[in-house]
This record gives sequence, structure tokens and C-alpha cells, in this order.
Amino acid sequence: MKVVFYSFTGNVRRFIKRTELDNTLEINETNTLEKVTEPFIIVTGTIGFGEVPQPVQQFLECNHENLKGVAASGNRNWGTNFAKAGTRIAEMYNVPLLMKFELHGNAHDT
Repeated sequence: MKVVFYSFTGNVRRFIKRTELDNTLEINETNTLEKVTEPFIIVTGTIGFGEVPQPVQQFLECNHENLKGVAASGNRNWGTNFAKAGTRIAEMYNVPLLMKFELHGNAHDT
């Protein structure tokens, strides 16, 4: 299954790189409207007070019909807002929240 990810600080990118997955797509400012025609999961960080990054929101507006799950990165210092973007996406699109991990994850997470 394709893994689509967005990394604004590099943490999610490092996490994805450690998984050694081949079928990935990194969301950036130029491809948020790119159509994905196969099932995928999305991995994203959380910004502000538990918000979904704007590029991820734009991407999902175009591609939510193939979204199968979400994983989110965050910083535990944010308390209840830790990796909350994952919770928001899961609720908005009725998909499972697969995992939350801190920053770029650890060996157990990948």
C-alpha cells in the first residue's frame, strides 16, 4: 500500500526513511492537488495546537476516497494536543488512527 507523508520539520521524513518502504509519496507545496488512484495511508506531523497542516488538508480534499488510515507525529510536550492531527483526520474521514509517535519515532515505532 502506498504511504503518503508530509514533513515540515524533517521528523516524519526521517521516520519514513527508516521504514525502508518503497511505495511512498511526499506531499510538498507543488503536489497537493496530485491525484492518488490507489489505496494509501497518510503520515503527518501536527502543527500549532493540534492542527492538520494545510498541505495535508488540501491533499486529502482531493484524495480522501482512497485514504485507508492515518499515523501522526507530535511532541509529548503539547499534552492533549500530542499528534492530534492524526485524531482529527481519523474522525474527519472515518479511518483508523494507526499510531501516534513522538518526533521521528524510535526503533520500536518503525
